[in-house]
Amino acid sequence: MKNFFIVTLFIIGIIYFASLRNIPEKIKYGVSFSVFHSRELKLDWKQVYDELLNDLNIKRFRFSAHWHITEPENNLFNWSELDYQITEAEKHNAKIVFAVGRRLPGWPECHEPSWATNLPVEQKREELLEYITAVVNRYKKSPAVLYWQIENEPFLTFFAKSHCGDFLDEDFLNKEIELVRSLDPNRKILVTDSGELSLWYKAHRSGDLFGSSVYLYIWNHHFGQIRYPITPGFFRIKRNVVELFFGKKESLLIELSTEPWLLQPIVETPIDTALEQMDIHKFNKIINFAQNTGFAEQYLWGAEWWYFMKENNHPEFWERAKEIFSESE
Repeated sequence: MKNFFIVTLFIIGIIYFASLRNIPEKIKYGVSFSVFHSRELKLDWKQVYDELLNDLNIKRFRFSAHWHITEPENNLFNWSELDYQITEAEKHNAKIVFAVGRRLPGWPECHEPSWATNLPVEQKREELLEYITAVVNRYKKSPAVLYWQIENEPFLTFFAKSHCGDFLDEDFLNKEIELVRSLDPNRKILVTDSGELSLWYKAHRSGDLFGSSVYLYIWNHHFGQIRYPITPGFFRIKRNVVELFFGKKESLLIELSTEPWLLQPIVETPIDTALEQMDIHKFNKIINFAQNTGFAEQYLWGAEWWYFMKENNHPEFWERAKEIFSESE
C-alpha cells in the first residue's frame, strides 16, 4: 500500500510538472472566415465579412481557398470572393492565415470540384497541385498573408473518411508543402492537427508552425452529447511532450469551436436546440478554457454563426465577441 501511494504521488508529480507552461497575459485573437460556411447559413457572405472587419474590428483571419469554389471548372478560376477578402484585409491592416488544399475547414472536410471527383488519383493530385500553385502565385505578393496552411488536420485520417477516402499520403503532403515553400520561400508553412484526438508529433514536425484545434463539446449519434473530460493542462502537457522530443516550434490554437456541434445543418435546427448546445455561458466557458491552454494566438470558429444568431434575435454571442476582440493584443 505504501509503495502504491508513493508511485501515485510520483505520477501526479510528473503530470503536474509536465503541465507547467507560461499562460500569456494577453491573447491575439482571430477568426476563421468562410464564404462556404456563410452560404451554408444562407447569409450574405460579403456583409458578414464586412461586419467582422468594421464592427468587431478583427485583425486576424484564417481564409480557406476551397477548391470547388476557387476552380469550379478545370482551369477556369473564380477569384472574386478571395480577391475581395484579401483587398479588404489589406485596407484594414488585417493579417491572414491562408489555407489551401483538398481537405480544408468545414464539413464534409474534403472539398473538390465535381469535375475532379472521378479523376484517377495521380491525375487528381496533379490538378490539386496546379490549383495550389495558382492560389499561392496570385496572393503571395499581398502584405496581408501571414502564413500558408497546407490541408487541414491531414493526420486525422478516420474523421470524414466517407468523404475523404484514404486521404493521407505523407509523401504527397510533403510534396504540397515543398511546392508552396518553393513558390513563396519567405512565408512559414502551418500544419494542423486535432487537439483531442491526435498525437500532434507528425503535424508538428511537418511544418514551420503547428496549429491545434479545440472542440470541447461535441454531439455524437451513438454517445449523445459529450464534453471531453480534459482540462487546459491536457494541451500544455501534449505541447511540452512534443517539444521535448521534436523541438520547440511556434504553435497556434487555429480552430476554437464557438458554435454548436449539431446533428443536422444549423439552418435546419431549431434555435432552442442550437442554444442547448451552445448558449452564452458555454461560449464563455470555452473562451476561459482556451485562455489557459498556453496558446498565445487563437482563432475562433463560428463567427458566421454569431452573425446568424444576431440576425435571429440572439446578439449575445456577437456582443461578447466584440468585447473579446476589443481586448485582443
